[in-house]
Amino acid sequence: MTASAEIFNWPIRIYYEDTDVSGVVYHANYLRYFERARTEWLRAQGLSQEALRIEHGIAFTVANMQIDFLMPARLDDQLNVTVEQTSRKRASLIFSQTLCRADAPEKVLARATARVGCVDVVNFRPRALPEGMF
Repeated sequence: MTASAEIFNWPIRIYYEDTDVSGVVYHANYLRYFERARTEWLRAQGLSQEALRIEHGIAFTVANMQIDFLMPARLDDQLNVTVEQTSRKRASLIFSQTLCRADAPEKVLARATARVGCVDVVNFRPRALPEGMF
């Protein structure tokens, strides 16, 4: 199956708990936003991580991630996280993601590329994605 050309969007708001003392989002929280958006992307595909674990014996794990921080996100910002599947291999998916201001999508705050591996839930060794998935 080829990579999806559709870009998934997921809105978030920045809360006080997301920020450091200067009111700027703490850098590690960007990982959470990107992860949550990929989880919501999966749900939009009609799948859940728990169902995949139970029904197929697989889980997804981040094998590699690169983030470029371009502009700060701040307290009370309304943002949008995008998810685009750019590649599918036998046991992995590659995603391109952005974090943008909801009212100005051209203002990219952060960009990420994530390689997510499909693993067997028992031994955490790579396992082929189920046929026809993604």
